[in-house]
Amino acid sequence: MHFLVISRILGILLMLFSLTLLPPAGLALFYQDGTWSAFLSAFFITAFCGLACWLPTHNNKADLRTRDGFLIVTLFWIVLGLFGSIPFLMSEGMQMSFTDALFESISGLTTTGATVLSGLDDLPKSILYYRQQLQWLGGMGIVAIAVAILPMLGIGGMQLYKAETPGPVKDNKLLPRVTETAKALLFLYVGLTTLCAFAYYIAGMSAFDAITHSYATVAIGGFSTHDASIGYFQNPAIELIAVFFMIISGINFALHFIALRSRSLKNYWLDTELKFYLFLLFIISAITIFVLIVSGTYTVNDAILKGLFGVVSISTTTGFSSADFSSWPTFLPFLLFYMAIIGSCAGSTGGGMKVIRIVLIVKQGFRELERLIHPNAVIPIKLGSNRVPDRVIESVWGFFSVYVMAYMFMLLVLLATGLDITTAFTAVGASINNLGPGLGEVSETYGSMPDSSKWVLCLGMILGRLEVFTLLVLLTPNFWRD
Repeated sequence: MHFLVISRILGILLMLFSLTLLPPAGLALFYQDGTWSAFLSAFFITAFCGLACWLPTHNNKADLRTRDGFLIVTLFWIVLGLFGSIPFLMSEGMQMSFTDALFESISGLTTTGATVLSGLDDLPKSILYYRQQLQWLGGMGIVAIAVAILPMLGIGGMQLYKAETPGPVKDNKLLPRVTETAKALLFLYVGLTTLCAFAYYIAGMSAFDAITHSYATVAIGGFSTHDASIGYFQNPAIELIAVFFMIISGINFALHFIALRSRSLKNYWLDTELKFYLFLLFIISAITIFVLIVSGTYTVNDAILKGLFGVVSISTTTGFSSADFSSWPTFLPFLLFYMAIIGSCAGSTGGGMKVIRIVLIVKQGFRELERLIHPNAVIPIKLGSNRVPDRVIESVWGFFSVYVMAYMFMLLVLLATGLDITTAFTAVGASINNLGPGLGEVSETYGSMPDSSKWVLCLGMILGRLEVFTLLVLLTPNFWRD
């Protein structure tokens, strides 16, 4: 393990992160909301700690190994969560405990969108902006952003890229060099965010709300600057814009890149994961709208708009709300929650298990049924015309089993803290799938939960963001053996 190199990289990344504290500090000065000193102090603390990690080790330039990549990525999400909490702690008007500040920071960075705060409409603008910015940085993956910069500093980024990439396949590069791939994805990310902000502004949002909500929409985060979330605006155009960009952001960014480079939509229609993703959204939306109409919950027009928005928001693990889906009739709240477990596509900014894994699990299930009839048959699993290696199928089942075990363990711990089964079940699911809102006591805010539960959920959010294995591999004895 190259600990000196790891310290050097962590130092660089912390110094880079410290720069992100300057925009909210500038906003604090502009709005005179009294928080500029908190952000300025956080900037100096973060930059100093980064410099302290980098300076003694800046001459160590050994090549990174796979294990180094896993450790760096995991450490950075944990360390970044800690340093990201400093502005919340140091803002006098916030009066947040360390647990609440850390929870809010990790929730933002992992794009979960679970919050312990209420009364958002009255909070300082700089704090509101900072929360949204955390989600934007975490959406693409701050490590992936860093990969685009690190080679300029003499650090190879492939091992970090592989450890950070969501989905069962970790070595797909869009361009020959991983740096070029990271830059291409970053360009797409910034471009989508800009288009989303412009669309929100044209539809009637203020410039501040348009920018901040575009951060959370494209990052599939779900934080808002208002307690009522998107419902605050009471604007169908804004809700439809949000639906469009949530769907787009839930698609593998590699497909967007290929479509732009080839100037053709052909690859969208050839992608099995995308077709299944859109099929699920269509079917679940149709069921939800039908139940909302039949039950008399909304008028036909409202049922179509609220139903579509709710399904897309929860299914993509964004967590925006235009209505309280937890109060919807019959089985709808749990149906939407199950969709969040499936999540969005691999290579997107969304959470959940990822649609591709569900597709492969379903195909594997049908293959086993066929083997019962034809025991000696060789039945390959294909995505489109491409055969899926058995190694990938094994990794999917391995992920699923560990995912279920982690879910059940955290559920038992939360039940032990005194939570009811609905609250505990959905809180764990909302954290490990990076969704945000749950059911029961956590349908709006997590502020009333015991501190011990919040720590468990922080672990769940990081587990979900790193897709379980990246974090749990550090707990195996073989990982630390040379």
